[in-house]
Amino acid sequence: MGTPAFAVPALRALAAAGHRIAAVYCQPPRPSGRGHGVRRSPVHEAADAMGVEVRTPASLKRDPAAQAAFVALHLDAAVVAAYGLLLPESMLAAPGRGCLNIHASLLPRWRGAAPIQAAILAGDVETGVTIMRMEAGLDTGPMLLRGSVPITDATTAGTLHDELATLGAALVLRALADNPAPVPQPAEGVTYAAKLSRADGELDWTLGAKTLARRVRALNPWPGTFTHFAGETLKVLAAHAESGSGVPGTVLDDALLVATGDGALRLTSIQAPGRAAMPADAFLRGKPVPPGTSLL
Repeated sequence: MGTPAFAVPALRALAAAGHRIAAVYCQPPRPSGRGHGVRRSPVHEAADAMGVEVRTPASLKRDPAAQAAFVALHLDAAVVAAYGLLLPESMLAAPGRGCLNIHASLLPRWRGAAPIQAAILAGDVETGVTIMRMEAGLDTGPMLLRGSVPITDATTAGTLHDELATLGAALVLRALADNPAPVPQPAEGVTYAAKLSRADGELDWTLGAKTLARRVRALNPWPGTFTHFAGETLKVLAAHAESGSGVPGTVLDDALLVATGDGALRLTSIQAPGRAAMPADAFLRGKPVPPGTSLL
């Protein structure tokens, strides 16, 4: 049970390991892209290529027939990875070994919708994957396995996503093979990762440079970070903190060093409307941004 690309490695690993996959559940195809053509999710595409039955109920809590069809599969276990729909208790209780969730954080830290981005935003030095037996609460179930990875100054949400997806696939295979005893989550250290929107990508220059640099990495590739220049929205794809001071949002030199509330942020990769992403120096050759320019 999964929808985005994060869940595809687990699906493929389960099949490669010889598990019999009774069905794949993912969210229904939806309009996508500029043409708004209906597109199947990455998990749907992968399951079709494998010849596995795909089920795409729009809801589960309001669909007793979908719940009954799930129960009728008589599953040993259900593997859930970023599915996107809440499972009612009748479904959580149906598989013999429960519903095992591949959660992209070291629970109980970063329960919720955007744990990968939250870990980078917060300046965590590591994160990981927890295999959890699901229950009715939000990511509150007992833990079966955990694996960690470091977060460095080069880590983006995109690179971390791929690393954790691969780790999650390996861990869920171990959980199914070894059947480890469930361990309750600690009561302390609980944090929540809120769902992100495009509005979260606007850079607030009154924040510190290190905070903004983390935001650029945490929201790459989605929803992306941006600022404003000459009446246009300028996407910021890569940046790092440097020393410097000035009015927040003001360009300090001729190479896109921007003053923040604490230090300065060097923009190193940007994208103007209708143009490809490029290094900052290439952008500046075509459109200089002189010192004193405000990006507010």
